[in-house]
Amino acid sequence: MDTFWLYVLGVVIFLVGLAISIGLHEIGHLVPAKIFGVRVGQYMIGFGPTLFSKKVGETEYGVKAIPLGGYISMAGMFPPGDEPTESTNKVRRLFGKLVQDARQASDESMVDLDKSRAFYNLPVWKRIIIMVGGPFMNLVLAFVLFAILIVGIGQPQPTTSVAAVTQCVTVEGVPAECSDSTVEGPGVTGGLLAGDTIVSINGEKVSTWNDGTDTIRASAGKPLTIVVDRDGVEKTLSITPVLAERNLLDSAGAPVLDAAGNPIIQEVGFIGIAPDYAMTSQPITAVFPMMGQNISSVTNMILHLPQRMVDVSNAAFGEGKRDVNGPIGIVGVGRVAGEVASTDQVDTVSKGATLIGILASLNIALFVFNMVPLLPLDGGHIAGALYEGARRQVAKWRGRPDPGPFDTAKLMPLTLLVVVLLGSMSALLLYADIFKPISIFG
Repeated sequence: MDTFWLYVLGVVIFLVGLAISIGLHEIGHLVPAKIFGVRVGQYMIGFGPTLFSKKVGETEYGVKAIPLGGYISMAGMFPPGDEPTESTNKVRRLFGKLVQDARQASDESMVDLDKSRAFYNLPVWKRIIIMVGGPFMNLVLAFVLFAILIVGIGQPQPTTSVAAVTQCVTVEGVPAECSDSTVEGPGVTGGLLAGDTIVSINGEKVSTWNDGTDTIRASAGKPLTIVVDRDGVEKTLSITPVLAERNLLDSAGAPVLDAAGNPIIQEVGFIGIAPDYAMTSQPITAVFPMMGQNISSVTNMILHLPQRMVDVSNAAFGEGKRDVNGPIGIVGVGRVAGEVASTDQVDTVSKGATLIGILASLNIALFVFNMVPLLPLDGGHIAGALYEGARRQVAKWRGRPDPGPFDTAKLMPLTLLVVVLLGSMSALLLYADIFKPISIFG
């Protein structure tokens, strides 16, 4: 297939995956809302002008033109409250108008409706379930996609086959270009060849690559009897690992640091071989650590978002390149998906795995982002419900009257600020994604 059409196919796959992710997110809100009896006026994927819609019962289901999210409109999102008092201060009048407009929109959805069907009249725990339902659906979808990725397709894992042998090393055991100051690598001296499969070391069977490397690292200066399978024939080799200094690594492959923040150095045996890799299915339990790593990564990015956006701005309007691990907008992710689908640097299975990984990571990002405790995000409504529950409980302990629902409409000025900030970040990312896009292939 032509590269252009492969690129288009990648973008389409991403857009369909995005629409499904948004749709399921909103279903996560819709289903519990209907179960708890809340009137849902609209279920929409996207924002802006409506492309098409159909009313089923009391709910209008549709798709809008701008695929940057979705929403359901529930009756009684804001409780009745005092009308804003007149003020000579223009800012206060503006904020008061925002509160009034939000409450009016909520009241209009309550016309001729039993007040018990209002969102604000639900018990706190029901409101939390409704608002958590959306992000939870993204978490479930991410789990399914990651399961397909690492259980169905598998992950690249080192085999016991040798992919490459280091030709030359320094006297300190560091791989280097061959010259008068280097010596032949121990693997080369011992007769190892790329393509050999390690069968045993000193009579101990080698089942995994780590089995072999653990023995080698512990045997500096000691001759090892290594049996390899070469083209179906077993050959016995004698190889003596050289003593080399290497960073101590943790289970994730990251350097272990001392109290001063410096890498801990250890002396190990080294013969200079690299493994071949094969796609290997992982157990379903391996999905959870991968999701945890993604959640941690997205959370860290959000916590440092101001600096990350400054970096994006500097790259977008300067000469530097964008950080491939930095923030990226919908357009940027779509471009990456198209690039993955159209590249000839990886095979079809790897392309599919990468696209699935992109969609899985997107759903993790939707989960974490929507849990931020700021309106209009789901986390803001959850925080409001939790505050209301805590306030009522404190009043109960003190023997005071029930203070009633917490009026989240009064947070509309803060909500407007959040919307402006999100809109500004989206505009910056859109510009950067168009004029200084991220490329995962360099």
